[in-house]
Amino acid sequence: MTTEEFKLLAPTLPRQPGIYKFIDETDTILYIGKAKNLFKRLASYFGDKKDRAFKTRVMVKNAHHIDYTIVETEADALLLENTLIKKFQPRYNVMLKDGKSYSYLCIKREPFPKVFITRKVIRDGSTYFGPYTSRARLKIILELIKTLFPLRTCNLSLTQKNITAGKFKVCLEYHIKNCLGPCEGLESEENYDQKIAQIKNILRGRFAAVKSHFREEMQCFAQNMEFEKAQQIKEKLAAFEDYQSKSTVVSTSISDVDVFSIATSEKEAFVNYLKVINGAIIHTHTQELVTNLDDQEEDILAYAIPNIRERFNSITKEIILPFEVPVGEKELRITIPKIGDKRKLLELSEKNVTYYSLQKQKQAISQVRKQTSTERILKTLQEDLHMDRVPLHLECFDNSNLQGSNAAASCVVFKNAKPSKKDYRHFHIKTVVGPNDFASMEEVVYRRYRRLIQEGEPLPQLIIIDGGKGQLSAAMKSIRLLGIEDRVTIIGIAKRLEEIFFPDDSIPIYINKKSESLKLIQQARNEAHRFALTFHRNQRSKSFLGTEITQIPGVGDKTAQKLLSHFGSTKKIREANATELVKVVGMNMAQKVISHFQKTR
Repeated sequence: MTTEEFKLLAPTLPRQPGIYKFIDETDTILYIGKAKNLFKRLASYFGDKKDRAFKTRVMVKNAHHIDYTIVETEADALLLENTLIKKFQPRYNVMLKDGKSYSYLCIKREPFPKVFITRKVIRDGSTYFGPYTSRARLKIILELIKTLFPLRTCNLSLTQKNITAGKFKVCLEYHIKNCLGPCEGLESEENYDQKIAQIKNILRGRFAAVKSHFREEMQCFAQNMEFEKAQQIKEKLAAFEDYQSKSTVVSTSISDVDVFSIATSEKEAFVNYLKVINGAIIHTHTQELVTNLDDQEEDILAYAIPNIRERFNSITKEIILPFEVPVGEKELRITIPKIGDKRKLLELSEKNVTYYSLQKQKQAISQVRKQTSTERILKTLQEDLHMDRVPLHLECFDNSNLQGSNAAASCVVFKNAKPSKKDYRHFHIKTVVGPNDFASMEEVVYRRYRRLIQEGEPLPQLIIIDGGKGQLSAAMKSIRLLGIEDRVTIIGIAKRLEEIFFPDDSIPIYINKKSESLKLIQQARNEAHRFALTFHRNQRSKSFLGTEITQIPGVGDKTAQKLLSHFGSTKKIREANATELVKVVGMNMAQKVISHFQKTR
């Protein structure tokens, strides 16, 4: 993706947290990143190239377009980024490929439950809180909980039967006062469960009563002049309030669901899809559809849902929707949530589809208002040639030879409707003997695009062949051999009537002589012809130089170049007198030249 292409996209980018994906021409994800501000983060990729690593520059160059999803918080962006990187394993992502999952706080389902940090969610009835983006922060929370509510951490099976039977001796934990000794019957299960209930309230964000308890504790410590202890409790509470959060991106209370929402405009509809597996969003997608005036949102969703589910191989038995939709699958359960985690997922989908719809409207307005002459010309060219994509990158080929000798060819490159001279290439014809323009064209087209494919360079959107049906057919042999006929548009332009030919179509099209798009095609054709002719003349001059002047004994390339530069041709050197030759190359060399031409007369 070029800086110019990004400038067209930039005005529509959100300034909200989210994740972004760089995607290549084959819809392969190259890189996934997160951002607190999507606009600023993406803009950083298209600033000064000196400030970007080589790998980043290559990734941006290979990207065809950018996709993104907005979320509520930066923490949610990190979680979604983590999930998507683990699923798609993008080529340019180094971090977060280690397979580690999120950290959770688990309250085990057992008598006198243990509370501990884990990365693995086991659906055995235990209660999980999270996910948490920082394990270090989670340790602060666990330490705070253990400070407020002494809990056991041993692996003893504390059933009431074992405790009543006095099966356990006084354990080490009891002696060091990490717990109140439930194994010795010194704490009732009812009292312990009350502490667990209070911990759950804290982790769910319902800690008003706990705050009151903290204040009383801090006040007590302050009255006893224990200011350090009061400050410690204050700091831990502040850390807890800062880091404890509930995410809509990953939830342990949800298993596998598909989430759909819709936004419509006058001529289009947009359907957003979130694919949730094991409580985590693993894919996001927004589908665009063309609508009729009388299409209802229910009918559009009914059409889009099975198509999207088939495309992304979804087999989930539950879908979350904003309203009732007649879905054909009998076993499919429709949920229209009003509260809870499923409602938050639906709201996230609705937020993305609404923003996507607004972005498209802004983009359309922006293109109308800020369309430059370059954009206008390229858009016109796209429409005149019925292309799927704007030809931001086009290339034009031409041949040049003199009765089959010194055959040469050129390829000129235009980017954003302007010559990119550093990308120009010329070719020596290697496999063709004699004057055969068709075979020469076939050779250079094949060599050009085989090399681009091998080096992983992007292909042009448009290829122009200077010539009519014959030249175009020759070029198409190479295009088909390379298997890129579906990735490029190729045309031939005949010089006399400026006819535009397409492959396998004997009837040309005519573009208005005053059209800016035709002028661009002509400019590329003329530039290719000039570049090929210049290269051919240089080759011919070198050939003549090698066969005429440098055959003189004692005369090298530099001396021959001096003579040709001064006299202009071999004929004039032959006709020059001794005085003229001495002035240019000296007495000794002048005698050699005169002697040589006297022998050849």
